[in-house]
Amino acid sequence: MFLSCAKNDQKKLKNLKSSVTLKILGTIQDGGIPHLGCKKDCCKKAFQNGFSKNKVVSLGVSDLSFKKSFLIEASPDITVQLKDFLNNEINSLDGIFITHAHIGHYSGLINLGREVFNTSNIPLFLMPKMTDFIKSNGPWNQLLKLNNVELKPLFNAKEEKLTKNLTITPFLVPHRDEYSETVGFEIKGPDRKAIFIPDIDKWEKWDQSIVDYIKEVDYAFIDGTFYSEKEVKGRDITEIPHPLITESIRLFENLNEDEKNKVYFIHLNHTNPLIDKKSVEFNSVKSQGFNVAEISSVFYL
Repeated sequence: MFLSCAKNDQKKLKNLKSSVTLKILGTIQDGGIPHLGCKKDCCKKAFQNGFSKNKVVSLGVSDLSFKKSFLIEASPDITVQLKDFLNNEINSLDGIFITHAHIGHYSGLINLGREVFNTSNIPLFLMPKMTDFIKSNGPWNQLLKLNNVELKPLFNAKEEKLTKNLTITPFLVPHRDEYSETVGFEIKGPDRKAIFIPDIDKWEKWDQSIVDYIKEVDYAFIDGTFYSEKEVKGRDITEIPHPLITESIRLFENLNEDEKNKVYFIHLNHTNPLIDKKSVEFNSVKSQGFNVAEISSVFYL
């Protein structure tokens, strides 16, 4: 397991029970790998094997001192992700946070229903429009009727204090909001904080500066859906806008070495060459001082 920490953090790592941890449970865009309808080399091996080690984007956040664990995003891979995150202690899940109503970020909720795990009142932390979406549409509203989940309202820029050591704060970002608003999350522990922005249209459409935000946090897990326009053929990329990684790197070029090292590209499309650690593109990103999020990596907050 990879532990992300600075040299001066070694003493703190000796007492992990008092630590807030963030674990990467998935790094791939909503459709996963293999991707339905994909006939490219990026999916061939996964189709042949019948599975892939790559999972759809999700984070697990725990306060080990208070024995509280929270999931960020209920992806289609939630079954294996919760097993990986909670080490078979699924009943200790203390809540789920969701960024928006695109399928890779909430569709895993269906597994909480009576057809599968039949959970009891798992707290579901949602923004107002996302709350209305769940309340107004089946099969999601059945989770409420059967008390599989209970709704916990979130509001823009309002801190949600989960334990003495852990807070999560949502903030609105521009995205294709067909069914709900879209948020990123600031995740703050006793020593460090991270931001998680898996989906955003373009950085320049946001009323905040991502460059300034990176300077303020310790880790930035940000939208890396597409490396470049070359990946999207046969589709109008304006209909699925994301900041290309090549664009983000140009925007971040004046960050210093330590600030660049805070950046972890996540939510990679199945076509993204960064998925392959041997690719020229992966090594280019790393050589410029940036990171690519890796599944099972653990960060201490």
